[in-house]
Amino acid sequence: MKLLTPRTAWHPTQLLAVMVLWLTTAGNLPFWMAIWRLPETQGLRALTTMGSLWVILLALLTWFLCLWVWPRWLKPVGVAMLVTVTSSSYFMLTYGVVIDASMLANVVQTDVREVRDLLSWPMLAAVLMGVVLPGVWLWRQPIRSVPAKSLIGRQLGTALLAFLVAMGVFWMSFQDIASLTRNHKQLRYMINPFNSLYAVTLLTVGQAAQATRPLQSIGEDAKLLKTPSSEASAPLVVLILGETARAANFGLGGYARDTTPQLRQLRAQGDLVYFSDVKSCGTSTQASVPCMFSHLGKSAYESSKDRYESVLDVLQRAGMAVLWLDNQSGCKGVCDRVPSVATTALKVPEYCASGECLDEVMLHELPQQLAALDPLKRAQGTVVVMHQMGSHGPAYYKRSPAAMKPFQPECSSHALQNCPPEHIVNAYDNSIVYTDHFIAKTVKWLQAQSRPTALMYLSDHGESLGEKGLYLHGMPYSLAPKEQTHVPMLVWLSKPLQRERQWDMNCLQSQSAKALSHDHLFHSVLGLTQVSTQLAKPELNLFSACAAGR
Repeated sequence: MKLLTPRTAWHPTQLLAVMVLWLTTAGNLPFWMAIWRLPETQGLRALTTMGSLWVILLALLTWFLCLWVWPRWLKPVGVAMLVTVTSSSYFMLTYGVVIDASMLANVVQTDVREVRDLLSWPMLAAVLMGVVLPGVWLWRQPIRSVPAKSLIGRQLGTALLAFLVAMGVFWMSFQDIASLTRNHKQLRYMINPFNSLYAVTLLTVGQAAQATRPLQSIGEDAKLLKTPSSEASAPLVVLILGETARAANFGLGGYARDTTPQLRQLRAQGDLVYFSDVKSCGTSTQASVPCMFSHLGKSAYESSKDRYESVLDVLQRAGMAVLWLDNQSGCKGVCDRVPSVATTALKVPEYCASGECLDEVMLHELPQQLAALDPLKRAQGTVVVMHQMGSHGPAYYKRSPAAMKPFQPECSSHALQNCPPEHIVNAYDNSIVYTDHFIAKTVKWLQAQSRPTALMYLSDHGESLGEKGLYLHGMPYSLAPKEQTHVPMLVWLSKPLQRERQWDMNCLQSQSAKALSHDHLFHSVLGLTQVSTQLAKPELNLFSACAAGR
């Protein structure tokens, strides 16, 4: 093979220019496609606006790369850019998501099972075309050795010129571009690689700052309003933390399909109440779970930089036994100070196959895990959280056993874009049917206990199933559609617990249509367990309005 001479080798700034052109065009394909589909980008003036945006992005990328990328690390940075841009473009094009700090946090928290569900042949093709082929080409290009003084002058001069061009074009087209980005905020999160760099910076700085702060105790005055005479009279409360269940497909909420037949029968018995208007704290597990178990509420939680204990710590401080069973990717710090068990290591043939378990495995494990808790705490009452795999996508078909798939045909692919919309909905609805079965089976187990029992179910966030071109979840909350924020919630109370508390179920039923949110969980759990603390807010306690004497 003939060796390239210095004359035929690339000047470092020339190779940077090639990278800039690639990033501006192919690397930002989702951005340009999103703009092209907007009604504002039709006609001659719209083409002028798109041309201005192209020049601005080209100039900003030139400015950024000329400032930060120098010959010694040009190729490694180039390959890293290819990986970042290709992966973010693939997920934006495939699932309609955007890249922000919350989405990046989801990626960081993703476990092996979730990664496996996302793998597909289209993803492999994207990696081949967007990373492997251009990466090999880039790595094999010779770079000319240039005197440092000449190189620095050229790159800094190019960076300055590019910045001036970007600002000049932006000033000339400010009105059109400002209107476009103001009306379509999602565009801000689609510009590669600035979206990923901004998300990484925001997430890293935020987590680093929070990690240095000490964990603050809450509810130090917590105590039980009434001490049980024995474990037989101590309440057992099960909180099922749903995963990716959206209210729109929950039969109890009026969905056209009866996806919750067993829960409907339990409601007919008068002991179950479904709350139809509940908003989530976030659009992802990472955002919602710590928030919904917090005493702060959504607004204060998102603005706070401090770390606090959760409602589980308050219950434990009051003397109760607390247990977290996890069939998902962890509790996001909520259960760090209470006994917890993950299902990942379980080998129960009836429920576990292909490296993951159906949610029923948690109920299978529950009796022996309860027996392992401190008997002195069990005598004061027990709270169990069961964190579902639920309806986690995109492999919805994995979330229900073969015997519980009434809606056919279902999408059996990880690549949702390859399935007809109705097949995707069928697979998702089958997962809700299985959640219905799991909750009802847990209720029946609780009915068989001799002690007062109760169950709450609340999903962490919803899901998009193709509406408006969106799939999965994790959109910035301000941009998220209702499908990702409207979640199902229900409460079941045993007859012994109703009699002991003198709670009127008809009164509780009358609260079912009220506008509620994840903010109510902390205070309602305190009310359900009869734990007293100054943190408790009666107006956010579902049960306070229906207590005896009210």
